[in-house]
Amino acid sequence: MAALAPLPPLPPLPPQFKSIQHHLRTAQEHDKRDPVVAYYCRLYAMQTGMKIDSKTPECRKFLSKLMDQLEALKKQLGDNEAVTQEIVGCAHLENYALKMFLYADNEDRAGRFHKNMIKSFYTASLLIDVITVFGELTDENVKHRKYARWKATYIHNCLKNGETPQAGPVGIEEDNDVEENEDAGTASLPSQPPQPSSSTYDPSNMPSSSYTGIQIPPGAHAPANTPAEVPHSTGVASNTIQPTPQTIPAIDPALFNTVSQGDIRLTPEDFARAQKYCKYAGSALQYEDVSTAVQNLQKALKLLTTGRE
Repeated sequence: MAALAPLPPLPPLPPQFKSIQHHLRTAQEHDKRDPVVAYYCRLYAMQTGMKIDSKTPECRKFLSKLMDQLEALKKQLGDNEAVTQEIVGCAHLENYALKMFLYADNEDRAGRFHKNMIKSFYTASLLIDVITVFGELTDENVKHRKYARWKATYIHNCLKNGETPQAGPVGIEEDNDVEENEDAGTASLPSQPPQPSSSTYDPSNMPSSSYTGIQIPPGAHAPANTPAEVPHSTGVASNTIQPTPQTIPAIDPALFNTVSQGDIRLTPEDFARAQKYCKYAGSALQYEDVSTAVQNLQKALKLLTTGRE
C-alpha cells in the first residue's frame, strides 16, 4: 500500500473526551503501521464522542475535525475490503487485537515483565473496545478485554513499586480501577509491541490459558509485520532466532468426506457465521497464522455441511 497522505490536524482534546484519548493515540500510532486499525480507532472515538457531548462548541469543533480525518482516511483506503466490508474489517481488527494480547500473555507467562508487554496488554484492551463499532462483543472478547486491562494495570503498578508481578493468570481484584488507570497506556511507553527477540523465547513450551474459559493457543506471537524491538529493561541479550514451527490443529478426517445432507436447512444467520469464519481465516493468513486459519475453515465447513457448529 502506498504511503498515506498526512491527515488534517485535530484541535486540543476537550476534557469531556478524556475517555477516548488513548484510542486516538492508538490511531495515530497505527497511521503508517496499519491504517485499517487507525481508521476504526477513529471511528470508535467519533461514535463515542458523539454520545458523550455533541453540543458544546469545543466538542462540536473537535468532532468535526475528527470527521474530516475519517473521511480523508476512508478516501485513501477506498479499495480496502477491511473498510468497505464490515465483516472483513471486524475479522481484521479481532485478529490484530488477539495477536497483541497473545504476545503480551506469552511474555507474562515467561516472566518477562517490561513496558512493551504492558503496552501490548493495554492496547489490546483498547482495540477490543473498538470492535464494538461492529456490534456487541462476544463473551470471549469481553473476558479478554477485562483480563488485558487488569493485567496491564497490575504489572505496571508492581514494576512502579519495585515489586515482582505474579506471572500468568491470577485472580482479578475487582476493586482495582482498571478503567481509569492511565499510566498503563501513557505515551511514554513504546508505541509498537515487539516480536520476541530473545534467545530464550520458546513459545512451544508455554501452556494454554485457563483463565475463566479463555482458550489461548500455545505458540502464538506478535503479528508477522511487527518490527522487532528488545526492551532494555529485560536484561536478556538479543539474538536472532529461527522461526518457531507452528502447531497445526488436527483435521477431522470426516470433514473430507462430508456431503451436505438434503434435509439440512441453513438459516441466513448460518450463512453469515460461515462467511465470518472464512473471513477470519483469510485475516489469519495475512499474519501467517496457519493454526487459526485451519480452525476457522473447519468451523465453516462443519456448519455448512451439518447445520451445527
